[in-house]
Amino acid sequence: MKTVHDFRVKNIDGEEVDLDQYKDKVLLIVNTASKCGFTPQLEDMAELYREFREEGLEILAFPSNDFAGQEPLEGEEIKAFCVTKYEAEYPIFEKVHVKGEEAHELFQYLSDKKENGKVGARPRWNFTKYLVDKNGKVVDSFLPLTKPTARRVKRKIQALLKD
Repeated sequence: MKTVHDFRVKNIDGEEVDLDQYKDKVLLIVNTASKCGFTPQLEDMAELYREFREEGLEILAFPSNDFAGQEPLEGEEIKAFCVTKYEAEYPIFEKVHVKGEEAHELFQYLSDKKENGKVGARPRWNFTKYLVDKNGKVVDSFLPLTKPTARRVKRKIQALLKD
């Protein structure tokens, strides 16, 4: 069965990235937007990353303009916004579609239980979160309302980091 590690994506600078470089890391993959009511979660993501990166957590941010045009920025503007305003140190990737027929293949995989074997949760809005274990398998998803720093998210991350 396919895993997240089988995908290639482009980072915010347009460089190809093999997600297999994240083998043995726990991943929280999030579709983000700069003009959303949930945008302050970028700060929560930065806090979570600082707390757990030394233990093996990586947060992968994928900006998307799929919901109400809430990501009007492009490339360097997105990067500057996330880094300057929210002190993002986690990897930020190229803006992608996360829903519909144009959805990036990674998000098709993340949201389709037939493909990933565990989670069937399509992004319904910005800041949908997917939790991936060290082997690249999708193990859970969280709705946009769930903050990245929520106790239940942290508990699941900690459990996966110990495995």
